[in-house]
Amino acid sequence: MGFTLAIGDIHGCSEQLGQLLDSIEMWWPGGTIVFLGDYVDRGPDSRGVLLRLMAGPTKPGWKWIALKGNHEEMMVSALKIGEHVSRWLENGGEETSQSYGGHVPDVVLDWADNLPTIHVDEHRIFVHAGVDDAIPLDAQSERTLLWSRPPVGSDNDYWGKHLCHGHTPRSGNPTTTGNRTNVDSGCVFGGSLTAAVFDDDLAGPPIRFINIANRSVL
Repeated sequence: MGFTLAIGDIHGCSEQLGQLLDSIEMWWPGGTIVFLGDYVDRGPDSRGVLLRLMAGPTKPGWKWIALKGNHEEMMVSALKIGEHVSRWLENGGEETSQSYGGHVPDVVLDWADNLPTIHVDEHRIFVHAGVDDAIPLDAQSERTLLWSRPPVGSDNDYWGKHLCHGHTPRSGNPTTTGNRTNVDSGCVFGGSLTAAVFDDDLAGPPIRFINIANRSVL
């Protein structure tokens, strides 16, 4: 029996990320962790979050898959390409820049630029934002995967798999609606950082959630 855990939007909350990873490693000897994107911006320590993710697992038996979020896309566009700089700064980029002392290293931008936008296993689809189920799964655009927002309460077949995403904070709690789970529980806004736990042998929704509250902004 194996397990896959999906962690929602982190947004510079490195303290909560550390607590969540410690809790996961305490209860499971190994498995796969899929990070659903939006590691940077808004929160106090984007640098700390990226250092942890770029370093990879510290214990054997674990595989980490980091997906790109729209905030990574904005950061790369602003700092590597020089486009829409003000948009990024106004959406939390100022905090990211400050966490790096005013200069985000090229190696960080290259890492963020090359992140995958989707991960699919036997039973589930993992993306940052959402999918367009009117077109084939292998034809999804990066904009859809990084920026779309499924309507509240929407539930579709999703090619016979369970869709797991972040991007749209849901009042401090993860939500499962039929064949779709949103793991963004708004940590940077005073909610929680959440991991959804999936049994690799079972189709369907998470078997449980792990939540780390962000008490520093309450």
